[in-house]
Parts: sequence; structure tokens; C-alpha cells
Amino acid sequence: MTEQYVLDLQEVDETQVAVVGGKGAHLGALSRIEGIDVPTGFCVTTDAFRRIVAEATSVGDQLDRLSSLSADDREGIRTLSAEIRRTIEAVTVPGDLAAEITRALDRHGEQAAYAVRSSATAEDLPTASFAGQQDTYLNVMGVEAVLQHVSRCWASLFTERAVAYRRRNGIDHRTVHMAVVVQRMVFPHAAGVLFTADPVTGNRKVATVDAGFGLGEALVSGLVNPDVFTVRDGEIVTRVIAAKQRAVDALPSGGTREVAVSPQQQKQPALTDAQAVRLVRLGRRIEAHFGRPQDIEWCLVDDDFQIVQSRPITTLFPIPESDDEENHVYVSVGHQQMMTDPMRPLGLSMWQLTAMAPMHAAGGRLFVDVARRLASPASRAGLLEMMGRGDPLVRDALETVLDHDDFIPSLPDAGPGGLPGHGASAPIETDPAIVVELIERSRASVTALEHDIRSKSGPALFDFLLEAFEEHKRVLSDPLSIQAIMAGMEATWCLNDQLREWLGEKNAADTLTLSAPDNITSEMGLALLDVADVIRPHPEVVAFLQGVQDEGFLDELAKLTGGTEARDAIEAYLDRYGMRCVGEIDITRPRWRERPTTLVPVILDNVRIFEPGAAERRFEQGRRKAQEKEQDVLTRLRALPDGDQKADETKRMIDRVRTFIGYREYPKYGIITRYFVYKQALLREAERLVRAGVLRDEEDSFYLTFQEFHDVARSHEVDDRLIQQRKDAFRSYQGLTPPRVLTSDGEAVTGAYRRDDVPAGSLIGLPVSAGTVEGRARVILDMAEADLEAGDILVTTFTDPSWSPLFVGIAGLVTEVGGQMTHGAVIAREYGLPAVVGVERATRLIQDGQRIRVHGTDGYVEILS
Repeated sequence: MTEQYVLDLQEVDETQVAVVGGKGAHLGALSRIEGIDVPTGFCVTTDAFRRIVAEATSVGDQLDRLSSLSADDREGIRTLSAEIRRTIEAVTVPGDLAAEITRALDRHGEQAAYAVRSSATAEDLPTASFAGQQDTYLNVMGVEAVLQHVSRCWASLFTERAVAYRRRNGIDHRTVHMAVVVQRMVFPHAAGVLFTADPVTGNRKVATVDAGFGLGEALVSGLVNPDVFTVRDGEIVTRVIAAKQRAVDALPSGGTREVAVSPQQQKQPALTDAQAVRLVRLGRRIEAHFGRPQDIEWCLVDDDFQIVQSRPITTLFPIPESDDEENHVYVSVGHQQMMTDPMRPLGLSMWQLTAMAPMHAAGGRLFVDVARRLASPASRAGLLEMMGRGDPLVRDALETVLDHDDFIPSLPDAGPGGLPGHGASAPIETDPAIVVELIERSRASVTALEHDIRSKSGPALFDFLLEAFEEHKRVLSDPLSIQAIMAGMEATWCLNDQLREWLGEKNAADTLTLSAPDNITSEMGLALLDVADVIRPHPEVVAFLQGVQDEGFLDELAKLTGGTEARDAIEAYLDRYGMRCVGEIDITRPRWRERPTTLVPVILDNVRIFEPGAAERRFEQGRRKAQEKEQDVLTRLRALPDGDQKADETKRMIDRVRTFIGYREYPKYGIITRYFVYKQALLREAERLVRAGVLRDEEDSFYLTFQEFHDVARSHEVDDRLIQQRKDAFRSYQGLTPPRVLTSDGEAVTGAYRRDDVPAGSLIGLPVSAGTVEGRARVILDMAEADLEAGDILVTTFTDPSWSPLFVGIAGLVTEVGGQMTHGAVIAREYGLPAVVGVERATRLIQDGQRIRVHGTDGYVEILS
């Protein structure tokens, strides 16, 4: 194929990123949109860049060295990237290439001034903008100067910031190539940036215009504060006119300079209202062409707008797709399930197929639409009450949406959709036999599933699973199970409310529920202490575990003194709990049974921190504290007016809480147990398809939805490009923070606590487990990297049940996500750990190793050092 070194902008479009880079492809596409003016110019293609790199023979070795550097070696990256830049800039532009660039300059005006701009192939992409990572040179004049600056643009692929950005986004340096855009320079009266969606709230119906005098460089470099216009539905909503004291202008001889703006002009708006509205109309046309919100750089010349760049806004959280024009309000499922990480397509679709309410996917996360329930006054109060119990920030966010004029119309009835409402649960007896029966029902259902699924493969497996999902939902919706769950939660709320009113005591139920029976999640944490007891007497086993990296380590244990007992103890633990893992609602996440090394650091911490018999002692201490608290509360109540009646009522409520609160954790255990059975069967099917040459890798199946996987099993055909697109999208979703509440306009609503009863500088959250504790903060984002000492306070994003083994060794808990009845809160109360959840940005505001004080009764955290 003949190499092309120069293409006019009008010859390229957005399909040619590999040839002219992201910026060049977008500018070419912009130039083809009717009514959009783009300065004329041309692209020096990636063929030219590859030729230059080929002539710089030492670059290959330099790239090898760069790839081998640690991400933390900033000095090494700085030194080596500068060396690569010098090597590329030292290559003389070959004569035939220089001649092509010169001919292009002749066509567009050799004596004109030009902007020479980098355009990398990994730039202005839907998933990574790379904004500002490579270089742009303005007002370049003359052939020699243009050639020199083209070389500088090639070299800028290896600026330190560009190298670091690629590494952060998992992009191989060798796969990225550099084109260069050379455009006629425009000399604007004003310039700036247009966002076709609000970059802060995400609202797709609101556009913002930043404007300043002269070249846009003054805004981009932060030299001046811009005028800011907010536009909605063709009208200016807000306008902030800044004092623009400086501007960047072009010099007659080439280059730019910073100039002072005259005092009388400084507070003049850079645009009129009519111009701002007209600019937004142009932006909407561009947005419609590219199919997503855009970040657009513009210049105003003689009342005409010239568009000099457009790229996707990559920081916006995607909106769930809808087949109507109605307003929708989406509540994050991940914030309820303690899993705000993105899920792979198979995980998303499996949860959707087994969930009790319709769920909508966006950004690798799931959401439930509650608009209809908010619209009806009858269901609205119950929804807000339920949400407030779980997470006050969600309730506040929903109330914020309700305050938006006419976004949610008032309807007489809730209609279908929304979260499943339990309503007032029918009363059941306070009888421990109910919990025993429910657990047995769940076990019997799983046993039947394990038996029936063994013989299924191919399309028949998927047909069987669709039936199994119905049984899954039947077990989940068992009225007796729901009654038991609600009985425990309602009794807890009632107990707290009454004892606060009668005794002035906050969250008394936290102590009264210590060591409640039948809590599968708290038992899981204590059972790992028992595993440590088996291992502790055998130094050879402990030493071996300290160096374990391979997942097959259990087979090696039997060769050591005490190793057989250690292996058997770990195997028994995995038999009961091995289906669990962090982010367990995503079926694609590796389970402990699949990756047992995850548990090794926790086992070793337990060996080191605890004495033998710790599990039994911990449980007994909790039971005794709860008993003492019960006696204390009842004695104080009897001293009050109508004391005997209050004490009797409280005793009934305590018995009810202790009977049912532990069962709250069991349905999730049942779900995840079934999930592991499904996963093992699906992986066997993926192995079969790999052997048949249909799938390249078993885990490629994770990037197909359940239905797509079913189709592949039937047709033995798969779209490899689709799987690669899904992998790229999943990687991009990892950089997004899901909002608690998201509207169909794209507005992410975070909610606020609105409290003034905490010390200044404290981090506010939700009190979920009473008590106050001071200690060293351990900020841990990956359970496998836990390294805890007795008395440490765990600070993390979220804790699902898989984190429970860590809870036995800590003194307190702080999380960014959570509510009163989420798993981390329940287990913190079980273990008597002061805990505050829902602390926004806790893992960033609290530094690992800092001393903090957790106020679990009042819901705030103080940073002490």
C-alpha cells in the first residue's frame, strides 16, 4: 500500500483516526458538517511519523527501557521520555516528505500563519480524551518553522505527562502514533470552550460556554478566569462576567505574547447573550453528528464562529437507555449492594435476570428507575422513608430532584416499576424455628440446583439456567423470608426509636444485637480465626504461607509438617465460604475458591494478632455484653412511669431482634452460593467453546451478555471485535464514579447530610454502629493487600460480606458507601466495632497511617494527625 504523508482536512473523517489521529479525524468530520466553519488546513499522517521513528533507530531500545520502568519511577520516566524526544527531534525531515508538506503550504498560503497541532491515535477518544497531553504551537510562519514544529509535535508523543497518561489508561506506547494538524491561523476577538453538557452535574440539557478575549490559550493555561454562560433550551440561565485582566495575542512576526486588557474592557463580556446562544446551537449540531456530548474549542472572528477542536466529554456518567421521552430517576443498585465497581456484561445481565425489579445498565453499573414511585404521593413517602433508612444521601438526592420544577409530575398512583416495596410486613411469631426452616429451604434448593445442572451443556444449559433463575427469584421472594428480614429490621428501628425516647440513648440496638445467632457473615469472619488456630502451631506452614503466590498452594501444603491439617482446615472453610469474593454480585469476579491466595494475608494476620480460641471468646464476649445491656436497659425502664409495661414491650422487641436480625445476611449468602453454581457451569461451557476454537479465552465469555453467550453456544460464532469493544469500554468505566442518583437528563445528584452538629473539619457520615474509637487509619482498597495490626481502623470504599474476615482484627470502620442495614453495618454491629459509613471521598481525604477518631454513635470522623 502506498504511504500517504499529507491529507487535506476535507479528505478525512472520524473513521480515519489511525491515519490522522483523533484531533485530525474530528476536525475533518467537523469540516463536513453543514453550517460549521473550520479553519482550512491539512494533516501530516501517521505514515510520516512511523517513517521518522524508523530512521531514529535507537527509539526501539528506548521504548523497551521505558516499558520496563515502574509506574512510580517518575525520575526515570522523566529522563527517558526527554531522551526519546531529543532523538526524534534530531531526525532531519526527509526531502520527499518536506516537499509534500511544502506543497500543502503552497495550496493553503505559504505566507500565512499556521497552528501546528499534535494529533495522536489515542486522543479525543470516547473513553480517553488525552486533553493537553501533547503539544500545540500557534502562529507559526514560514516553511522551515512549520517543519521544525511538526518535528516537535512528533516528539511530544513522549512528553512526561503523555507517557504517564498512557500508562494510567493501560495503553502500550508502541501502539500509539502521532499525526500533525497544520491549520490556517485565526486571529479571534474572543475564544473559549463550549461544553454541550454541564461538566460538573452531567446534565445533558445544560450547555456551558467559557469565553475570554484574544486566543483561547489564555483560558486553557489558566491565565484568566473566563466569562461563563449557562444555556438551557435556547435561553441564558446564568451569566458570570469575570474581570479578564490578561489575554494572549498573536505577534506579527510569529508566536504569541501575553498582553494586558485595558481597564475599561476587562469587565465587558467577551460574548453577547445572542452570540452565546448561537454558539450553543452550533454545539448541538456537532453533538448530534458525533452522537455524544462534546468539549468544543471555538474562536469568534468578525461575528462568525470558527470551530478549532471537538472531543467527547469523557468524564460524564452514561445515561441508561430509554425507549420513551419521559423523565426518569435512576437509583444506584451498587450503593445498596456495596459494589460500586463496574461489572462485566455477563455479570450485569445475570444480575438483571435474577433481580426482583427491572434494572437498567449504564457505565457498567445497574440502576432502578423510581420515577413512577416518586410521582405518586402515596408511594413517594414510603420510598423516601425506605431510602433514608438505607442511605440518607440517596433520600436527600431524591428530594433534590423533587425540588426541580416539574421534572417529576404528580400522578394519582405509582403504577409499575421502581424498587420492590415490602409495605407493612405481615406479623410473624418470634420463633427461632422459622429461621431454621428458611435456611433449610435455601439449602435444599441449592442442593437440587447442583444435582440438576451437572448433566447440562450447550444450548440446553442456557435453557436450564433460565428456569433456574425463576427458582432463584421464587426463593428470594418467599413471603416468609421477606417477613423474617423485615421483622428483624423493623424491630431494630423500633427498639432504637423507643429507647431514644424513653432513655435518651442513641442506637442502643447496636449493643443488643452483638453475637446474634444464625448470622452467616459474622460466622464467616470467626471461622477464619479457627483456621488460624490450626495453622499457628506449625512454624513451617506459617513460613510457607508468607511466600505464597501461586493459586495451587493448597496441594503443596501436605508436604509440610502440619500441612495436611492446615490444608484440610482451609479446604473446609472454602467448602462453606469459597463462593464469596469482593464485588460478589458480579458473577465474573474471581471467587475465593478460584483464588484462595486472597485469604492468605488475612489468615496470617489472624495467626499473628490473636491467641488460640479467639473465635469462641469473641462470640461469647459479644453475647455477654448484649445480655448485660439488656439487663441494664430493662432495669432503667422499670424505674420509669409505666416502667413494667415499657420493659415488657422492650424485652419482646429484643427477643425479636435477636431471633431475626442474623437471618438478614442469609438470603445474600444463598444468592452467591447459587451464583457460584451458575458460574462453574458457564465456565465449563466456555472451556468447551475454547476447545472448539469459537472463543479465544474462557474469560472472553465475561464480555458477552447471558443471551449473547447463549447465541454463541447455539451458533458457534462470535464477534471478536464486539468482545474487544466491551473490554475497552469496561476499562473506561473503571475510571467513572457512579452517582447515587442519576436523572434521564444526565444530572448526577449526590445528596448532602445537611448537619450542623459536628465539629468543624470533621468528615460527616452515617452512624451505623455505636461507640467511639481512636486509632491508625489503614486505607485499603484491595482486601488481598490488607496488612493490619490490632487497633487499626479500616478505611475503604465499600465492604460487602467478603470483607468480614478483616473485621475481627480491626477496631473501627469507615466506608464511602453504606447504610444502616447494609452488610458492613450489620457485621460492624455484630462485632461491636464503631462504624461510620457513607463518608464521601473518605479514601482520598484520610491518608493511610493517619490517626483518626471514629464517632460511631454520632456519625462523623475526626482526623487527628
